[in-house]
Amino acid sequence: MDSHKDMTMFEHIGELRKRLVISVVFFFIAVILSFFVAEPLIVFLQNADEAKELTMNAFRLTDPIKVYMQFAFIIAFVLTSPVILYQLWSFISPGLYEKERKVTLSYIPISVLLFIGGIAFSYFILFPFVIDFMTRISDRLNINQVIGINEYFQFLFQLTLPFGFLFQLPVVIMFLTRLGLVTPMFLSQVRKYAYFVLIVIAAFITPPELLSHLMVTVPLLLLYEVSIIISRFSYKKAQESMESYD
Repeated sequence: MDSHKDMTMFEHIGELRKRLVISVVFFFIAVILSFFVAEPLIVFLQNADEAKELTMNAFRLTDPIKVYMQFAFIIAFVLTSPVILYQLWSFISPGLYEKERKVTLSYIPISVLLFIGGIAFSYFILFPFVIDFMTRISDRLNINQVIGINEYFQFLFQLTLPFGFLFQLPVVIMFLTRLGLVTPMFLSQVRKYAYFVLIVIAAFITPPELLSHLMVTVPLLLLYEVSIIISRFSYKKAQESMESYD
């Protein structure tokens, strides 16, 4: 860490304000670009195998524009996430060693890829099973489903977006380990409690079907184990960095 980069509280606040302004500006630019992407994406998802047999209905005049705006803002968030993460890194990097700056900077593309990977996993693997389960239940109960476009995409968001954040677990653990806030020993000690929390999360975001629940629970538990392995590697590197600066 460089002594000339010591800043007063007001300088920290000014730096934080600068980073927030940059993030907001890029977000609004991304929103404008997202308006051109939202419509073809909505049409594509409506024609996907999971939805093409369903008749989408708007129960309110505002439902189509609501869905359109939700997609625009979600796309904008994904597009802006590298900028937001970079601004966060720029804000905290003066307090890191040179090696730590380079390592933590590499977390940004990994984090974005994991977020997209989590959404892709949920949409392409879990979502079809959930839709099929819901449809079979309706058929068995002789229920004629009237699908609202707003309700359909709300359900899609609720099932897919959480996985984008849950798949950030390895990066978060790696980052916290490098900062010295967690250790692989601690993660191993609380494994059973972490498993319980992950199982509860899986139960909340899946229908009451064993296969769907397992399809969510198993990847989450594997993610935690991968996080422990990554934490051990990061912990070792952090120790080596500390020794080199002593």
